[in-house]
Amino acid sequence: MKSSISQRLESLDVLRGFDLLLLVGLESVMHHLSEAINTPSFHSFMWCFSHVSWEGFSTWDLVMPLFMFMSGITIPFALSRYKQEANKVLVYKRILKRVVLLWIFGMMCQGNLLALNPERIYFYSNTLQTIAVGYLISALLFLHTSIKTQVILAIAMLLGFWGAMELITIQGYGGGNYTPDGNLAEWIDRTILGRFRDGASVVNGEVQFPDWYRYTWILSSLNFVVTVLTGVFAGYIIKAKGWMPKQKVAYLLIIGASMVAMGWIWGIWHPVIKKIWTSSMVLVSSGYCFLLMGLFYYLIDYKGWKQHTSWLKVYGMNSITAYMLAMCVNFSCIGHSLFHGLEQFMGDYYQTWIAVVNAVIIYGILGIMYQKKIFLKV
Repeated sequence: MKSSISQRLESLDVLRGFDLLLLVGLESVMHHLSEAINTPSFHSFMWCFSHVSWEGFSTWDLVMPLFMFMSGITIPFALSRYKQEANKVLVYKRILKRVVLLWIFGMMCQGNLLALNPERIYFYSNTLQTIAVGYLISALLFLHTSIKTQVILAIAMLLGFWGAMELITIQGYGGGNYTPDGNLAEWIDRTILGRFRDGASVVNGEVQFPDWYRYTWILSSLNFVVTVLTGVFAGYIIKAKGWMPKQKVAYLLIIGASMVAMGWIWGIWHPVIKKIWTSSMVLVSSGYCFLLMGLFYYLIDYKGWKQHTSWLKVYGMNSITAYMLAMCVNFSCIGHSLFHGLEQFMGDYYQTWIAVVNAVIIYGILGIMYQKKIFLKV
């Protein structure tokens, strides 16, 4: 499907491209490079490209919330014209189509759908599915409620998650327990998703859950919605008529800094844990997203620094395609076919080179699509 690239928020395309550059272009390269260099100092640097094991927050932990946040920013731009329409059937179909496609794509990326093995399919396990959930609720709230109501509901969901984690105790889980083995969100996922939870398997008729998998999805969906809604709120600010660009930047930065501060303070009692998407983590991550959006909006849309950032739009304007190529297609076979002779000379750095080739091929495909103005939308 072809789409015009005019009348777009360029800072959003570039920021989305930056996020995908980290995920699609650099993650594999940097981890292979770290294995090749294998020094304590470089391993320390790789904190930037690694998730924290449980409590806390790293720069890499921002990649997923930022992707979700940016999906929310688009809602005021894409759906405003439908708010006053009495018959919203067409926009409902559009929203439903996007949600269904994102869900299926998520199962293809991480739910093992492409294995065509019913015993290994995982139902809810991927970033695209969190966007689907957050987008569905946020879009409906945008169409049918005021911004005041949306803010109140966002706060209610944050407090609802916190209250459930603190006050509900069942079968030894919950009651303020935020450990990997004892939190309420873990019990809910094991109970509802069961065998269809990522990593789960059936051994002798019993569902087994691996110790290495600690992400939760069902209760965490409350806060997935809030993360996307915070993007909607940023979209309101950027789209606001009558505000000077400097005012918009100021609002984005002030709100962002305030959210980060509130999140870390709340984290003293309600830990910042990305894997279960705690409410304090939502404030911290969305606050950083506001700050990044403010910075990119200031530099690109206000100051006009577009000449040296347009290459990131190659990722940003085909974000779903970039993500799907990285998650579902392994181009390393091409690298091995063309450059296997280099392995004897490159040693431990050979796998880094193959990762670079893989990233270049994906960027090349996206670059051709960009040049031909082919943008695949969901």
